Amino acid sequence: MAMDENKNSKRLQVTQRVTVLGAVINIILALAKTVFGYIAQSQSLVADGIHSLSDLLSDGLVLMAARHSHNGPDSEHPYGHGRFETAATLGLGILLGLVALGISWDAAKRLFSPDELMQPKMLAIYVALFSVLAKEWLYHYTMKASRQVKSDMLKANAWHHRSDAVSSIVVLVGVAGTLAGLPYLDAIAAVVVALMIAHVGWEIGWPAFQELVDAGLEEEQLQKITDIILSIGGVEAVHMLRTRKIGGEAAVDVHVLLSKPWLSVSEGHLIGQTVIDRLRDEMDEVTDVTVHIDPEDDDIAPPTKGLPLRVQAEQMLDQLWQHVPEAGSRTRVLFHYLDGKIDVDVYFPLETCSGVEQAKALRQTLQAALDPVVEFGALEIYFG
Repeated sequence: MAMDENKNSKRLQVTQRVTVLGAVINIILALAKTVFGYIAQSQSLVADGIHSLSDLLSDGLVLMAARHSHNGPDSEHPYGHGRFETAATLGLGILLGLVALGISWDAAKRLFSPDELMQPKMLAIYVALFSVLAKEWLYHYTMKASRQVKSDMLKANAWHHRSDAVSSIVVLVGVAGTLAGLPYLDAIAAVVVALMIAHVGWEIGWPAFQELVDAGLEEEQLQKITDIILSIGGVEAVHMLRTRKIGGEAAVDVHVLLSKPWLSVSEGHLIGQTVIDRLRDEMDEVTDVTVHIDPEDDDIAPPTKGLPLRVQAEQMLDQLWQHVPEAGSRTRVLFHYLDGKIDVDVYFPLETCSGVEQAKALRQTLQAALDPVVEFGALEIYFG
């Protein structure tokens, strides 16, 4: 638990440091591109400034989500608060889409009204070039942090920075083309910037939406989970494997079929705990594992639903074996709920048996009493 808290604390610190730095740079760029874009009469640079402003808003969402997702599980959020990060990522995607729509609408109106087209100046090129360098550095810095703490939200924000860098390159081309005598190129560059922003919005928003509706891990990750479980001694097969993404982490629910159906409860528990430990140790994204131990494949085996539990089953044995004196000296009874019936193991003191023939006769007598009862199956007896 302490290790998980330290991990979450480090994740929060890295996220806050990277995001605050990005916010400072975005404030500078948003002001510079918007103000100088207006001064330099470049519509595409003004659009790029609005894009940087959306980056600033996204930084605020990231900081807010990071604080919430850092909190551990509680009574209202038993799987933790990782989905706050997912919701923020989806919010970033929607925000980018709205920004793209607004920029496209304004640029399209100007394209159909030539007298409204702006005539950019050389200053716009210098500002756009500064933006390209700043945002490309910020992209690499944020992406490195996202890999370090395995945060899809930081990764989404990094691509937001990269989209701003690429859009500034488009601005450079548009302004240069307009200065070279192509008056429509700056407005066209603004539309291209908007389309790029919309594409990035879709790329980061759709996976977040999928996660919110409980989409599972990729096929490659599912196969790795299966391989890890099957490598554990005592495991025969895996079925009903389900996963869900929670922020940058994942939860796993799985049914594990034991290779020996009569293993003890404690051994089955140990196998289940080993499955949990291996998955968490060997797959960084897996933080929560629920294991259901199956003594038989419940996808194909007859259902055991409705069979009597121990108290009732022992009462039935008392009635069925009341005519067998030796049955009263049994020291332990094990029930195996398999193949739609209850198989029974009965333990007797060693002095109960005087030889092999007497043991065989006792087993036949006890089994014969069980045979007419549909709830019971095979019987085995042990002495010692």
